[in-house]
Amino acid sequence: MKGMVIIMKKWNTVLGKVVVCVCEIIVGVLLMADPIVFTAGIITAAGILLLLTGAFTILRYFRMDPMEAQLEQGLVKGICAILGGLLCVFKKEWIITTFPLLTVLYGLVILFTGIMRIQWAVDMMRIKKEQWHMAAAGAGVSIVLATVILLNPFKTTVVLWRFVAVSMIIGAVMDLVILVFINQDNKGNKKEDSTEIM
Repeated sequence: MKGMVIIMKKWNTVLGKVVVCVCEIIVGVLLMADPIVFTAGIITAAGILLLLTGAFTILRYFRMDPMEAQLEQGLVKGICAILGGLLCVFKKEWIITTFPLLTVLYGLVILFTGIMRIQWAVDMMRIKKEQWHMAAAGAGVSIVLATVILLNPFKTTVVLWRFVAVSMIIGAVMDLVILVFINQDNKGNKKEDSTEIM
């Protein structure tokens, strides 16, 4: 029973990572196809979500006990969320002109992912997994791509966003490849264990 729980936890972790990688690839492809339209759509969707959240928070504030509501400060949070939502919906062009700022944030995310991959590679090396060098290569690629994004040597924001899209796809594909190899290695180890028992 305990072994089954461990297997289920591992499966959920792997499945979660695969879903994240697939989502990254989809976002990367959409960004590459038309970064302006895609980003405008994301900003609008975020704005609508903020408007709904703000409205719900304000309604919840007025339904709560006054003393409890005072502690949560739901009215302020709701108004801020609605203002943010209106900005996203009606001023998305202004937000889009701040593309370099958004790419800096994404560059930092890729850099952080690269640092996490270093941890992954070192962990794999310490437990003597053969694929540790693949994780190390993935970490190196992520750090290089993040550095390029942060330095921004490109002449236009469209080229920069296309590079961000390619970086996202490369990182996700490398993670998927590593996950496939680790899964195959784990299956091989299980077969060896079962033959030893027999």
